[in-house]
Amino acid sequence: MSVLDVARTWADDDPHDGDRAEIEALIEAENVAELERRFAAPLGFGTAGLRGPLRAGPAGMNAAVVARAAAGLGRWLEEQGHGGGGVVVGYDARRRSDEFARLSAEVLAGAGFAVQLLPRALPTPVLSFAVRHFGCVAGVMVTASHNPPEDNGYKVYLGDGAQVVPPADREIEAAIAAVPSVRELARSDDWLTLGDDAEDDYVAAVVRAVEPSTVPAIVRQGLTVAYTAMHGVGADTTRKVFAAAGMAPPVSVAEQDRPDPAFPTVAFPNPEEPGATDLLKTLSERLRADVGIAEDPDADRCAVVCDGRQLTGDEVGALLADWLLRRGVRGTYAASLVSGSLLAALAGAHGVPFAETPTGFKWIMRAGSAEAPLVFGYEEALGYAVAPSVARDKDGISAALAVALLAAELKATGRTLLDRLDELAVQHGLFATGQLSVRVDDLSLIATAMQRLRADPPATLLGRDVTATDLLHEEPAVDAVRLLGDGVRVIVRPSGTEPKLKAYLETVVPVHDDAGVIAARGRGLDELDRLRSEMSAALGW
Repeated sequence: MSVLDVARTWADDDPHDGDRAEIEALIEAENVAELERRFAAPLGFGTAGLRGPLRAGPAGMNAAVVARAAAGLGRWLEEQGHGGGGVVVGYDARRRSDEFARLSAEVLAGAGFAVQLLPRALPTPVLSFAVRHFGCVAGVMVTASHNPPEDNGYKVYLGDGAQVVPPADREIEAAIAAVPSVRELARSDDWLTLGDDAEDDYVAAVVRAVEPSTVPAIVRQGLTVAYTAMHGVGADTTRKVFAAAGMAPPVSVAEQDRPDPAFPTVAFPNPEEPGATDLLKTLSERLRADVGIAEDPDADRCAVVCDGRQLTGDEVGALLADWLLRRGVRGTYAASLVSGSLLAALAGAHGVPFAETPTGFKWIMRAGSAEAPLVFGYEEALGYAVAPSVARDKDGISAALAVALLAAELKATGRTLLDRLDELAVQHGLFATGQLSVRVDDLSLIATAMQRLRADPPATLLGRDVTATDLLHEEPAVDAVRLLGDGVRVIVRPSGTEPKLKAYLETVVPVHDDAGVIAARGRGLDELDRLRSEMSAALGW
């Protein structure tokens, strides 16, 4: 069957007038190249469910794809014995997010589930919280998080409030593929739109979990926080959390405070990307803010600026873990394998369990045990769980509150977040981390680079012997290669959410006294630059 015939079959079954017209126009123009791009393969379940560009056809986010996803999820839940259970659906403020959320509600309600829809565009952590709070068997969040403006996505959470892991993701994907016809799906308006209780209860739960009352009220009120929602949905909920915690209200970057799916002030709405936090840095400087905080568009990630410098995810993760450990919070501390090694050192120094997990919060949230439950988890890509009892996922809002409380405590003693990082370096050594990240249009380039690395990994890095481990042969299998030597570590893997190949770099530099921190940081930066050059050569880029 030709791609034109495949496209005609898809268009005949497409329930959305605009999406169907988009495919029909390509058929009429006999634009075979574009049709082949859209029908080469359907969107697959990756690190965070479905995610892709807004466009008609199986390789994009559109009404037909979303309806199939909802129907496949419903069928899988029935097979697991959860037919008729509760499902809560949330959405962010991206283009078509509200439409996709309501369509999901209709399809799941048509399949007999008790569906509850969040009342408006709200942060992803609220949805994760709501799944368990309302006793649901699953949750759906329509969001593309920090992806480019033209994207949207579809995250699936199970009854424990965490995202799906194998084999559930593959089983759901198979159930989606088995949906015979979108037009024939039963749809129902018999679902409930929730009120403000879900958000209010989430705010109260965050404040209880983070315990701001341990910091004197005068200290909390004396902190100046610059803040940006990066055109996303985090601003209102974050302000409510700060108010409930007795913090001074954060001062927002006005141009980025309200939701805008065009994300007009940033090239990529991702706090990790160069330039994304420039407006926050400008505001922080003007206010002489003690700390600047940026959330990504669905507020599940959090970036931190102090004295004009944006901290890395590893630095923020270490600061938050150190803060909790010094508070006496005991249990399991976890980080993904691509994150820095300082957390393991901190956990060891305090005598608490540490767990290294595969990449993704779906794995981090499943770390720990009955004897030592997870109390903190983080990933270097600006994701933190400081209150895993509230949201079983990364949560930029509770992390923002924790960062502010830590900054307030340090300010009361004349110190900053950077000062505390220096103190940790003196105690444990300087753990310098960075990335080599390459975005591609042709995904085959990533596969080729990984094949080259597996076939001929470098024997030395920074002049030190390293051992290569192919993590595809570990349990659970991870598409990554680890290079490990004395004081040097590199993890190379394809991104699960973007067309990128990433090399995560780390070097550990000893620090002998306070005066040695500056020298150690300089050496760490030099060694990271050398690692980037060496890994570029190893990957053929």
